[in-house]
Amino acid sequence: MPDESKLNKEFLLQNEEIERQKKEIVQSIEYASLIQAALLPPSNLVKKVFKNHFIIYIPRDIVSGDFYWISTKEEWVYFAAADCTGHGVPGALMSILGISFLNEILSQKALLMANRVLNLLREKIMKSLHQTGEISVSKDGMDISLCVFNPETLELHFAGANNPLYYFRDNKLNIIKGDRMPIGISGKEEQSFTDNLIKLRKGDMLYIFSDGYADQFGGPDWKKLKYSRFREILEENHKKPIIEQNESLLNAFFDWKGEHDQIDDILLMGIKI
Repeated sequence: MPDESKLNKEFLLQNEEIERQKKEIVQSIEYASLIQAALLPPSNLVKKVFKNHFIIYIPRDIVSGDFYWISTKEEWVYFAAADCTGHGVPGALMSILGISFLNEILSQKALLMANRVLNLLREKIMKSLHQTGEISVSKDGMDISLCVFNPETLELHFAGANNPLYYFRDNKLNIIKGDRMPIGISGKEEQSFTDNLIKLRKGDMLYIFSDGYADQFGGPDWKKLKYSRFREILEENHKKPIIEQNESLLNAFFDWKGEHDQIDDILLMGIKI
């Protein structure tokens, strides 16, 4: 018969090796999260372009497949909230691609409106991932809400890949839907994204987001929160000062989630004009 003490020793050694490998993997991903965080807009830039704003950004894992992006060109402010395929490490790799390509697109000399930015982003994603439409080819990509805003004229151009723009004016929620196609290969021939022009007013409250908040399971019956409830939460809080909105929206999310696991990355940007 096998020596029981020898088996126990081997078992302990195997456990120690597994723990060592796990620790190395976690440390590696934690370091990757620092790189990902460094690619996000610095807080001083965000505060400079949007004095009244909040950003709720909660990765499901250490790194995130959601990302937000803000940049300026001449008198225009470009900002976006994106949800990449997957979460964790695969999603984070896509987010780094997305941020890098958006920066590259904006470095062009021409001033680009929102739909043109998304058209170029899709081209770059499809080319980099060699997406040709064949069954075996990667179908990774992202959904995104992208805005181009002029703070002087209050003119805003919006384009969305599956994701919308919400804004409140005079206590009424207005929804500008994105086009029903992703940034990446889709089941139909690629068409140009739509450029939606909105003349904003002082006091308007804007929201762009990923689907993680609305898709969270929880509540007394362990169901999805859903967009209908998400919109109710925004309606209940949109008139509050920005700091209070941020706190209330976080509390509403965590109250709903309760002790359950977070199922996806969370991203929600709120901007008061």
